[in-house]
Amino acid sequence: MKAIKPFQFSQEIHGVSVKPMTESGREVKIRYKGLLAESGASGVLMHFGFGEQEGWKKVDSKQMEKTFDGWEAIVAMEDSQLNFCFRDIAQNWDNNNGLNWIYRIS
Repeated sequence: MKAIKPFQFSQEIHGVSVKPMTESGREVKIRYKGLLAESGASGVLMHFGFGEQEGWKKVDSKQMEKTFDGWEAIVAMEDSQLNFCFRDIAQNWDNNNGLNWIYRIS
């Protein structure tokens, strides 16, 4: 996997890009332009947790902010791995075909 430069969005993968907001990568901005955004969702939440992909910890959801280029949210990294997916206010989910998305600090 290619390293992501601080303060720049990563290459978009299935409608998602990540932008480290600090040199350490401990705060990240997630940009979402995936299926729910393409379907005209009026609100998108990012559902996320930390740790291993099969055992999320500190699970939470965060309302994303609508921008000119999709939906965005900033998350403070509480572990070295962030696992996340998205849902709209009608409870439709985008979980990357069951794989979710992962951001790791290495």
